Amino acid sequence: MPEYNGEIQVWVDGTLNLPLVGKVKVEDLSLEEARDWVTAAYAPYLRNPGIDLNITAPRPLNVGISGEVRRPGSYAFATSLPNLINALQLAGGITERANIKAIQIQRRGSDHRQITLNLDLSQIIQSGDTSQNVSLRDGDAIYIPTASNLTPAELTQLSAANFSPDTIRINVVGEVRSPGVVQVPPNTPLAQAIMAAGGFNQTRAKTTTVDLIRLNLDGSVSPRSVPLDIDQGINEATNPVLRNNDLVVVGRSDLASFNDSFGSIFGTITNLVNPFFLFNSLIK
Repeated sequence: MPEYNGEIQVWVDGTLNLPLVGKVKVEDLSLEEARDWVTAAYAPYLRNPGIDLNITAPRPLNVGISGEVRRPGSYAFATSLPNLINALQLAGGITERANIKAIQIQRRGSDHRQITLNLDLSQIIQSGDTSQNVSLRDGDAIYIPTASNLTPAELTQLSAANFSPDTIRINVVGEVRSPGVVQVPPNTPLAQAIMAAGGFNQTRAKTTTVDLIRLNLDGSVSPRSVPLDIDQGINEATNPVLRNNDLVVVGRSDLASFNDSFGSIFGTITNLVNPFFLFNSLIK
């Protein structure tokens, strides 16, 4: 019947306000399930109601994302039924300090009370448990806490996950072949970042100790001297995992420092002596 045809918006409470029958709850239902509910609602009023439902345009869904993601903030999804991993990808992926075992989503329940969902995305990595990758609702607030400690194995797993960023930025300066910003995979160790910058300048670099300067979340700077040992693989003491925007400084060897100092002194002496010879030749 024409009076029952047309486009009807799904309201923020997940209901359709239909002619004759009023509100019908369709939240979290597939199109087939929603059609069955609407058919059942019209059954007392219409003989053999033929109901057909289609999505003409998904309503934008807004969520907030905070904590250990690259770009925290508010995001709008134009696609229908986005999930938690979609949101993390849109926010640039998780940081290397993310605790994916204790993710929280704050949302408003059907009774309009605030509820908290506690999720563990590590279950997807370890066992393929996709139940942790929940569908999002409009107004959800996602929080990714900071991990207190992660093992090298856990860091490797995180870097391979599809909700981690593809690369991080590391600035490598000093005595390397190609100093500057390098793009490396998340959780890259210090030695690998130096190789990405072309490796040590073998005639000038101090290869036993490297300076690592890190900008902390509170704005402070943490410099440290790392006694580099690439034979140990990932090791917090001698080959630590790097974080986004870390600065790696490769210093000069003792011989290079001596040669540079000697060259500077020799150049100064030459500059003083040359005018004397010039003056001597003029007066002869």
